[in-house]
Amino acid sequence: MHLDSPDAPTDPEAQRRHDRQRLSGALKASIVFVLLLVIAFGLQAAFDWRPLAVRPGEWAGLVGLMTAPLLHGSPEHLVANASALLLLGSLALAVYPKATLRGLPLMWLGSGLGAWLMGDPGSHHLGASGVTHGLMFLVFVLGLLRRDRPSIAAGMIAFLFYGGMLLTILPQEPGVSWQSHMGGAIGGVLAAFWFRRADPMPPRKRYSWEIEEEEAERAALEARETFEPPAPARVPVLWDRPQDARGVVLEFPQRPRPGDGASDDRSPDGRPRDPRG
Repeated sequence: MHLDSPDAPTDPEAQRRHDRQRLSGALKASIVFVLLLVIAFGLQAAFDWRPLAVRPGEWAGLVGLMTAPLLHGSPEHLVANASALLLLGSLALAVYPKATLRGLPLMWLGSGLGAWLMGDPGSHHLGASGVTHGLMFLVFVLGLLRRDRPSIAAGMIAFLFYGGMLLTILPQEPGVSWQSHMGGAIGGVLAAFWFRRADPMPPRKRYSWEIEEEEAERAALEARETFEPPAPARVPVLWDRPQDARGVVLEFPQRPRPGDGASDDRSPDGRPRDPRG
């Protein structure tokens, strides 16, 4: 596997400031989303949240595609998803801000669709665990696709802390919505493939041997263009000349003939005459 090495920035101090601002913005966005989940969980006691959950196979249950990730069944459920969102959300937004924002609807809706299509009839599915699985698969698959150092590092960090999500997309425990996990993971994988070029690649370091190889290839190409004979289609054909092309007739001096008044120094038998008679 080829691992690209990023080139040293022209202004390291400005690059460090930019990286700190990017990480700080990603962390703030993740904290705001977690606070939104906490507020929604606090309000759940004031109303009946069941109509807002995903109910598999019911048309009315499709409302939960938009609202179910904001709801949680217990404080433990909320804490587990909040911690995953803080780490994975900050990591994804810091390394892939454009791909994450564009892929978030796929992960959000994929979580609900997975539960609606594969869930047991009569059950209720809620929680942001499908979104967390989507973020983990997004970061992990982008590391495999892009293969630059920041992507590889982000994928390794995500796998180190939440590599178990590769197994929780399958049935593990009763009462755990593995269907929403799988739907969110599928959304994350699709987002990784579709938006893998949304964020620019870091400038790659060029080594001296790479520059020498490129110069040698360029010189060989120039030599080939200079000394290589033209293609047969480009060679002119004599009988396929333009209509207005006309040749040049060269006139040659004629030999004098006997009897035309010119002197002849040869005998009748064709041998040269003797000047002495």
